[in-house]
Amino acid sequence: MPKRIPKDAPVSELRSHTGYWLRLVSNQVSKAFAAQLDQMGSSVAEWVVLREIYAAGGSVAPSVVADLAGLTRGAVTKVIDRLLAKSLVTRRESISDRRYQDLCLTDKGKAVVPQLATAADRNDAAFFEALSPSERMALLGLMKKLAKFHAMTTIPVD
Repeated sequence: MPKRIPKDAPVSELRSHTGYWLRLVSNQVSKAFAAQLDQMGSSVAEWVVLREIYAAGGSVAPSVVADLAGLTRGAVTKVIDRLLAKSLVTRRESISDRRYQDLCLTDKGKAVVPQLATAADRNDAAFFEALSPSERMALLGLMKKLAKFHAMTTIPVD
């Protein structure tokens, strides 16, 4: 049962919470990046899936992409369908087992990934330019430490 809070307990200020500031910055960084990707004809989810296929170095099963991206099988299927329609990926039967399919980047997909990565890099540079290189590294280290402590492994795609 939750601990009972006394009626006269002090109420903390909204802006005194670290989470408030993290969400404020995170929402703006994410919104700006999503807008850039939209102008490029892509989405954050598509970028994540493309990047994971690219990192896999050739062919990878949709289920593996779903696990790497932290998406459900249904969600990754919808993203893959959009990427197929844009001719950025192809599906082919697995060489080792014909019951399975592998995803492969097309030449067009291979060309798009670096463009999207550049947009991500520019977005980071724009939002974090107020920090010195050492401050950026410290912030990144702290975020990674928190993610590890809380076992956060799902890639944010929203």
